Amino acid sequence: GARGPVSLTARRRPGEALIRASLLASAALSVAITIGIILALLEPVLHFFRRIPVSDFFATEGEFAVIPLVTATLMVTILALLVAVPLGLGAAMYLSEYASPRTRRWLKPIVELLAGVPSVVYGFFALSFVTPQLLQDLLGLEVGFTNALSAGLVLGVMIIPTIASLAEDALSAVPRSLRQGSLAMGANRMQTTLRVVLPAALSGGAAAIVLGMSRAVGETMIVALGAGAMRDLSIDPREGMQTMTGFIAQTAGGENPVGSTSYDMLFAVGALLFVITLVINSISIAIVRRYRQAY
Repeated sequence: GARGPVSLTARRRPGEALIRASLLASAALSVAITIGIILALLEPVLHFFRRIPVSDFFATEGEFAVIPLVTATLMVTILALLVAVPLGLGAAMYLSEYASPRTRRWLKPIVELLAGVPSVVYGFFALSFVTPQLLQDLLGLEVGFTNALSAGLVLGVMIIPTIASLAEDALSAVPRSLRQGSLAMGANRMQTTLRVVLPAALSGGAAAIVLGMSRAVGETMIVALGAGAMRDLSIDPREGMQTMTGFIAQTAGGENPVGSTSYDMLFAVGALLFVITLVINSISIAIVRRYRQAY
């Protein structure tokens, strides 16, 4: 008799199973690496808190106080976002809404090229140009050789490509029919961009900003060189500060004996930074799910 329809499962090519297994292995490897990081941090963190009370760790002053590191990290991150968010979103809106295809083809790679510059180069740029020439000579600010303001400005420049590229992808995904409908109602190009396209791409834009913030929190060399190594609980960005990643870089430099309390604090700070980054990424996922619009 006539054969019945062959199911899609039966008609799958042999290579599809291999591709599926490879993708599954990649996802499992990512989970395994995350679990491995947690396990690597767990033992020295527990060893640290057996000797140092949690109250001494989450204190504002003292040898093992982490609050000054957290506030410095927050300070530098806020300064970076003040630079990167308007410039990144502005670049994304220009590339998506105003640039011609030819201009977009050569301008977008130039913007993304900033992401390929080594962070140590940005750090020396903060020391050799931003602080002495921009902040001191041009603006006349009284800042130290290392300061949070210089580190925040340069860090903001570094994360511009992250925000610009992701936000531009989100803006470009908005259907052209929404733009045409807005223009047909009498709105000009700027009103259409700000009141129609940008709100429609809110989830992608918000995710770009949060991921840029996550990138800023985890940056090491810029803050280690530009912000300094002074653990100072201050809200004055003109002063030198030590961030969490700067502390980790300094502590891992070999001056603290392996197994000492000061060395184990490196892992405690690293675990706290891991939790902060996890929270930021969770917020990003929640924002995307909350405001996602399907077209």
